[in-house]
Amino acid sequence: MKLSKRRLMVDVEPLRVDASFRRLWIGGALSSVGSRMTTFAVVLQVYQITGSSAAVGVVGLATLIPTLIVGLIGGSLADALDRRKLVLVTGSSMAVVSLLFAAQAFTGTEQVWPLYLLTGAQSLLFAVDSPARRTFVPRLLSRELLPAGLTLQMLAFHMSVMVGPSLGGVLAAAGGVKLCYVIDSLTFLVALYAVFRLPPMRAKDVRSKPGVRSIWDGLKYVGRNRIVAGAMLSDLSATVLAMPFAILPALNSLRFGGSPSTLGLLNAAPAVGGVLAMSLSGPVGRSIRKGVWLLGAGALWGAALACLGLTGHVWVALVVLAVAGAADATAVVLRGSIVQSSIPDEFRGRTTSIDFVVGAGGPHLGNFRGGVVASAATPSVSALTGGLSCVVAIGLVALCFPALRHFGSPADRTAEGTAAGQHSGEESVPVGDQQ
Repeated sequence: MKLSKRRLMVDVEPLRVDASFRRLWIGGALSSVGSRMTTFAVVLQVYQITGSSAAVGVVGLATLIPTLIVGLIGGSLADALDRRKLVLVTGSSMAVVSLLFAAQAFTGTEQVWPLYLLTGAQSLLFAVDSPARRTFVPRLLSRELLPAGLTLQMLAFHMSVMVGPSLGGVLAAAGGVKLCYVIDSLTFLVALYAVFRLPPMRAKDVRSKPGVRSIWDGLKYVGRNRIVAGAMLSDLSATVLAMPFAILPALNSLRFGGSPSTLGLLNAAPAVGGVLAMSLSGPVGRSIRKGVWLLGAGALWGAALACLGLTGHVWVALVVLAVAGAADATAVVLRGSIVQSSIPDEFRGRTTSIDFVVGAGGPHLGNFRGGVVASAATPSVSALTGGLSCVVAIGLVALCFPALRHFGSPADRTAEGTAAGQHSGEESVPVGDQQ
């Protein structure tokens, strides 16, 4: 029984064997909680100043637009420069922006444009920081430990989604939103110390010069790599077609009584499912056929959200949203493991930046789709059609990208060939990082 429990629970071996990863994980977890507190505080402050939901919606645009514009440039810089130094610069700059958030809160300003401006600046810096930061774990951990390391990072992320806004609400009630901003800036110190202790992190072998040519080469590489392209398309299929959060207020009003507390539970349910999935992720991390697991998780996400459109009981809605969150968290870990295992280090920053843009843009497009369909029909129709179309799209990805479907299969060495720089039916790609 003890052995089976150890195999079921999240694998913490990366935290035990690698001090650098342990520091990165702790620093990243604290910084993620701080960032969630700031996100909560910005939304609250904008609403307190304006009383307008539309004004709150502009915060999303201020976050999305810089991410989409600068995201690919961040990957180009990460493959050309020392990634450690780049993250130290961007992380320090984001800490300064958090202090500026605090400064405007202390002044008691009644203007929202500083909040939009600082949100845009924070998003721009994060779009450069994230692709470079994501290259650290594959360099620190062996390929065998990489899935466990990514799982631990996803667990920390979902915990921050649960803890950050709640803690931000307590602090805002006690001393105002300025406390959220100040604490966020302090959490950057722990994260920066972890990065400072790393060795130099330049791309191995060939290093590209930053610019349009470098970005284009990265896009062509992703298009040639059938495993990576299929993994990213599976993510877009899930997020663009079935993202549910925009329809939850209307669904709550029509089906579940409209209570704000019920809406809060509906929004939190996917994160709860994500935490449970990552806490019990032992079988996923040790799985061989990760491509099959990835596609299965995407299909489960869609099926669960289709069920959301059919239920009129709030407890069923909470369960299916938790299942969807568990499937989403599992898919994110598997996609990260597959992508990072299938690319040479010289393309790691650019490929990661494309994955970052896909992950950032897809949910916003999905929420837009969900809201439009819900307005034209009903939120139930939006959830049902979105979930079913997601399942169909995942099936098409499985058919059109057999290399992804067979990734890790003992009977098919496509994944091994890709990791070694050989694509089945594609041109050869040199390897920079063999872990």
